[in-house]
Amino acid sequence: MEEFMRKNKVLALTMSAILAVGVMLTGCSSDKNTDNKGQSKSEVDYGLTENIKDGAILQCFCWSFNTISDSMEDIARAGYSAIQTSPANECIVGGNGGMELMGQGKWYYHYQPTDWTIGNYQLGTKEEFKAMCEKAESYGIKVIVDVVPNHTTGATDEVSENLINAVGGLDKLYHTTGKEGIESYADRAQCTLYQLSGLNDVNTENKAFQDYFIKYINECIACGADGFRYDTAKHIGLSDDPKDTGVTENNFWDRVLTEIDNADKIFNYGEVLQGDNERIEDYIAKIGATTASNYGGNVRTAAVLGIFDVNNLSSYGVGSNNSVVTWVESHDNYTGDGSATQLDDEDIKLAWAFITAREEGTPLFFPRPYGSNADNMWGTMNRIGVQGSNLYKDATVVAANKFRNAMVGEAEKLYNANDDTSLVFIERGNKGLVVINGSGETKTLDIEVGLADGKYVNRVDSTTEYTVSGGKISGTISSRSAIVLYNDGYKDTGVTPVVDIAEGTNCVYNTDTLTVTLKAVNTSKATYSIDGAAEVEYKDGQSIEIKPASEDKNVTTLVLKGTSSDGNNTYMKFEFTMKVGIVAGTKIYFKVPAGWGTELNAYVYDESTSTTKTNAEWPGAPMTDEGNGVYSYTFEEAWDNGLVIFNDGTNQLPASMEPGFEIEADKTYSQE
Repeated sequence: MEEFMRKNKVLALTMSAILAVGVMLTGCSSDKNTDNKGQSKSEVDYGLTENIKDGAILQCFCWSFNTISDSMEDIARAGYSAIQTSPANECIVGGNGGMELMGQGKWYYHYQPTDWTIGNYQLGTKEEFKAMCEKAESYGIKVIVDVVPNHTTGATDEVSENLINAVGGLDKLYHTTGKEGIESYADRAQCTLYQLSGLNDVNTENKAFQDYFIKYINECIACGADGFRYDTAKHIGLSDDPKDTGVTENNFWDRVLTEIDNADKIFNYGEVLQGDNERIEDYIAKIGATTASNYGGNVRTAAVLGIFDVNNLSSYGVGSNNSVVTWVESHDNYTGDGSATQLDDEDIKLAWAFITAREEGTPLFFPRPYGSNADNMWGTMNRIGVQGSNLYKDATVVAANKFRNAMVGEAEKLYNANDDTSLVFIERGNKGLVVINGSGETKTLDIEVGLADGKYVNRVDSTTEYTVSGGKISGTISSRSAIVLYNDGYKDTGVTPVVDIAEGTNCVYNTDTLTVTLKAVNTSKATYSIDGAAEVEYKDGQSIEIKPASEDKNVTTLVLKGTSSDGNNTYMKFEFTMKVGIVAGTKIYFKVPAGWGTELNAYVYDESTSTTKTNAEWPGAPMTDEGNGVYSYTFEEAWDNGLVIFNDGTNQLPASMEPGFEIEADKTYSQE
């Protein structure tokens, strides 16, 4: 989360007037043996790894616990040995409880804890979390929970009284400088003791807080968690980092890593984004593993340029200890550093095949929001709780996952053949080989390899054959593609059914009904259900009508299920939002943030059709000064759809690369 929050400070702030959410809590039994080695109870052997570090992780970014549960068979068949949830803790209720990733609601609210108890309004209840963990265990999939001990929301009046009382009072909850903003991230005292982007810095050295947080960790473990990702880990001090006033030792990490249930069997890693004196080697030594953000940037560059030079890609850049979680991209850089617009699906697939085929590092796959692209990073649904892009189930991605699972314990050899840096080879012993062609042309393979002599089928397409004879591989590799070759350890999981809606369908509409075309591929049976009604069978290409169930309910849920001829199942969930059009004369207001200029503009735009409609060229139409720091804008004509961005020519809200606000008549918008 750190990258996004540092670059979007305006959106990181919340008002104390935001209401808190109440969550029903029930106990989880503590009889689960969380040993990272549970065996699947599924009848299908998916070939998943026994240890998290050996397999691949699916980051279920903003997926609800129920959505993850319902998608578990898809996840297992795609070869992921672990899933990572978004933060499960109680959190601030922002945007009037809206459930958009960005807009009416925001994804990062669950990174703003109000308490450390399981369950929040965005992802689900404790009961649903426990059921998700049980479902994962039945498939042999491990559960990693994203945890956020470094800070709370900046709205202190929304922090749980139970938490405040448990730690000895509000003043004991935070560092003495915990409400002062960080100015220098290279200054370890500021980095670990000051406020990150408006989020109050917790006194993680307070024993009472440590006890409270350990109770939360144990609660997650009792429900079935197998590991934890520590958000903003570099902002929590190591033992020799500067200490707060009155603190005798920095022992947070010592306690939370050793004094939890099944401590020696839990997989932990920390988010340590590199740069600014981050001490990544020391965090690896302490926690056991961290992220490798710089390496992810190197891999993205390689994929975009089509140059996989092993001289630049062999080292993870974290010192001698390669205990790292790798990624092509994560939500940190997707939401925070602008690189998302430079990377398309083909780039992601090539980069994923590369990092996943390697021996070291534990790869984490981030599915972007469903229907997203360079012009619309939040996607055609823009909803919290549903699945992301189907790219996590793509043939190249799945083949790389299964290759990794089959190659546990096999040594790596990484090289560019004949000094061609567009062509990279990843050998794993003499058992497996992945070749990636980053160039725009087909390459002929007549190269010495360590793969054992024999015939191999490319596991990406399950069709193309390659021969290794006399230690040489022969064949061709298409432009911008990967081939995955191995025989020993391959798991055939049968036919993969696919259900979906037609590509490009906009799930936000302003008509009475929306016609949606359904897809069903490799299915003997496919069904749809609207708002929990009885399932109805459908055929590929069939269209249905979506409309709100009532006048006060503008979101419609569509669930698609499919079953293949050999009994494999798939699941997809969609949410459609009907938005009322804007009539001429509609008036909206904007409270100007501190530090902005006095010439305010409203930029209104509609991208729901092939031609973008705007009220004026950027920066938009001038607003009227209503006094007391409030400006207004009046619509001169009707709009079917529309979003608004407020700006003074330099500052803007929402921030760059984020969708504008939904337009509501007579509403006063502000940075909160």
